[in-house]
Amino acid sequence: MKHLQERYQRQLMLNEFGLEAQEKLSNAKVLVIGAGGLGCPILQYLVAAGVGHIGIADDDVVSYSNLNRQILFGQQDVGRFKVAIAKEKLLLMNDTIDIKTWKLHFSQKDCINHFKDYDIIVDATDNFASRYLINDACVLFGKPLVFGAVSKFEGQVAVFNVPINEKEKTVNYRDLFPVPPNNNEVLNCSEAGVLGVLPGIIGVLQATEVIKLITGIGKPLTNRILTYNALNQEFFTMYLTPNTEVSNYIPASVEAFENTDYEWLCNYSPTNVIEIEFEQWLEIRENTILVDVRELIEKPRLDFYSHLSIPLPTLNSNLDDLLDKEIVFVCQSGKRSLKAALLYLSVMPNAKVYSLTGGVNELVKKKLI
Repeated sequence: MKHLQERYQRQLMLNEFGLEAQEKLSNAKVLVIGAGGLGCPILQYLVAAGVGHIGIADDDVVSYSNLNRQILFGQQDVGRFKVAIAKEKLLLMNDTIDIKTWKLHFSQKDCINHFKDYDIIVDATDNFASRYLINDACVLFGKPLVFGAVSKFEGQVAVFNVPINEKEKTVNYRDLFPVPPNNNEVLNCSEAGVLGVLPGIIGVLQATEVIKLITGIGKPLTNRILTYNALNQEFFTMYLTPNTEVSNYIPASVEAFENTDYEWLCNYSPTNVIEIEFEQWLEIRENTILVDVRELIEKPRLDFYSHLSIPLPTLNSNLDDLLDKEIVFVCQSGKRSLKAALLYLSVMPNAKVYSLTGGVNELVKKKLI
């Protein structure tokens, strides 16, 4: 007991905090979905603060491209599952914490089975399918949601779905974004890039909101969204109001939730762009031109396959060289290639144009490069 008091002494001595707040943290149960750029600082600070029960879900393994921002991991961890490493290192920080892990991509079934065991859900994911699934589950099961997102030099934090009284809750993610963007409209970190320190800043803010919700100190970011810009070191807050149409989009029952295809919902692509798997491309490669629209510094390169490298920002000025040909566009994850295909179709509306599903990331998973 003495070493615990010493461990948390600096927050115990706060008049607004004290022993009662520390006990609330010790008894709290928090589920963090995503153990990447946001999840790492969230987990480290929740464990350091003494949150007693933490769940971690992530299906990914550590890669070298993670190391500039996912600060729980080192070079020796490349290739290992993130949740396994996270648990090991977090317990070295604080072995009094109960940590459960799931080496999987959280699905509707997982939400149904596990959300009931946690007080607060933290969204540390990087894709829209997960964000909408997690939000809808939180609304359906009445769980507060601490949301964070990052891209390039900017990040956002908000607290959704917190009960006001027996009938009312604060706004949820769909009040802000009722429906997902089209598949090629918004790029994730692997496509757009992100400044390494940014997820640390946003993740720490998310951890702060979790601690505030648990202990009751301060004013949480409910009915507001906080945006941070790293280039000019500016924060600004936008107030949010309920969207009366939102209830039409959120599944009204567990059965409806189970039957919602979030991957399809968030991966709509234009019907006149043909999305193909790598194996399908191999069958038609002799009659097509493969065009890599990634930046020249992005790795790994497609050196084993005959192709052209035309970064997306320069594609418009190079279209004349591609006209009247069957083109297969490829990028890191499949989003920029869809943009490239649409740009090509704007000039050649009747052309047959392809986008390689999953991009280079999928080839890496299949060990094809």
